[in-house]
Amino acid sequence: MSAVHEPPIRPEYVAPQRAAPAPALVRTGAVDRLSWLNKPAILLALVILWELLARWVDNDLLLPGALQTARAFVDGTASGELIGYVTVSLAILVQGFLLGVAIAFLLTWLAVSNRFGRELIDTLTSMFNPLPAIALLPLALLWFGLGKGSLLMVLVHSVVWPLTLNASAGFRAVPETLRMAGRNYGLGGLRMVLQILVPAALPSILSGLKIGWAFAWRTLIAAELVFGVSSGQGGLGWFIFENRNLLDIPAVFAGLLTVIIIGLFVENLIFRAIERNTVQKWGTQS
Repeated sequence: MSAVHEPPIRPEYVAPQRAAPAPALVRTGAVDRLSWLNKPAILLALVILWELLARWVDNDLLLPGALQTARAFVDGTASGELIGYVTVSLAILVQGFLLGVAIAFLLTWLAVSNRFGRELIDTLTSMFNPLPAIALLPLALLWFGLGKGSLLMVLVHSVVWPLTLNASAGFRAVPETLRMAGRNYGLGGLRMVLQILVPAALPSILSGLKIGWAFAWRTLIAAELVFGVSSGQGGLGWFIFENRNLLDIPAVFAGLLTVIIIGLFVENLIFRAIERNTVQKWGTQS
């Protein structure tokens, strides 16, 4: 007995199927609005852990607590002593950093201008970039004496080579199509560099600036810990060294906290604002 085949059902007679409810979407907008709380929460957790660890050690000469350090920081700031030391250090840091940036861009221009310049800069960066800036301090003291000149020498060294390495790598990585597009619009020379090459290489340049800043900041503190006084005035490293000799360990930690606060300020406000208004706005970095 042959099977009976049902006639096909025309689609217009089929009852419409109710679509399955879509899974609830995560409200990413609210999450994004609260993302700025992540870093403060991490910092708060570290402070609590620090305070608990200090109370467990129970020795102020080894590890003062976060509250003791905060009191020393407030006292030093209110008296103006800590601010004076910070001002001296930042004044020297800005001078050395700007001088190092200027020299680094001259070297970068030499590296991208011709083959000999590229090989010369590659050789120099291979020689001097691994050399710690603080290792040049005895030579700087011999050449420039006990003063600002020695600090500027080690600061320039700490900035020049990482910035030159990153900037030259960024310029070399610019696609040839961008260069061709610039030439099609009649750009050449300095206009080509400013309007095509620098924006395209800016992520690498900013990375070099951040690395150079970090190297310069820690090199300055280390140099001030060695001899401390610049032109008759002490910097933040000298403040830390003096209080260590006086066994005022909370003040020592207050000085270290100041170093960290300045580093966080520069990284999360200054450099982050530059990135937000340049490479992220232009779409060259996510």
